[in-house]
Amino acid sequence: MSIYKLQVAGLERGLKICEVNEHLDIAAFIMFSDVELTVACAERLNALAPEHDLIITAESKGIPLAYEMSRQSGKKYILARKSPKLYMRDPVQVDVKSITTAKIQALYLDSEDLEHMRGKKILIVDDVISTGDSVRAIEKLVEHADATVVGKMAVLAEGDAINRKDIIYLAELPVFPK
Repeated sequence: MSIYKLQVAGLERGLKICEVNEHLDIAAFIMFSDVELTVACAERLNALAPEHDLIITAESKGIPLAYEMSRQSGKKYILARKSPKLYMRDPVQVDVKSITTAKIQALYLDSEDLEHMRGKKILIVDDVISTGDSVRAIEKLVEHADATVVGKMAVLAEGDAINRKDIIYLAELPVFPK
């Protein structure tokens, strides 16, 4: 198994190289259960973050980062869910296609979350930004709340995302064409 050595937030991690399809491999970055990495990345991103009222992320890999950034900053975070939940009233749905998922998915926000976001400055965070499709889907949800996206942040920018000027990230993550 091939490993990519990643340096981020003063730490080094070995990432497994995984096949996306017959033309592309990626390095799998997973923050779940890596508390040291999550805390260090949240500290660095909070130091770079523009002024904001709350944080939003997509379920599920961005959750530890959003939680820790929220804990450190005292700013609330909101979670765009991958499926509607029983407690949601009048959820808003936006479709999204991710490089790591085989099919089209959806993101949902409860009407209460939308109301809480209304008129506020929103910071979008995620673990990795690659194609940007997840970020665009969250931006559409923010638009439904008549809120303003003031920043888009990730631990890593993958592939072509490293050339984007509209995101803040801590390190680059290459893709591996075959």
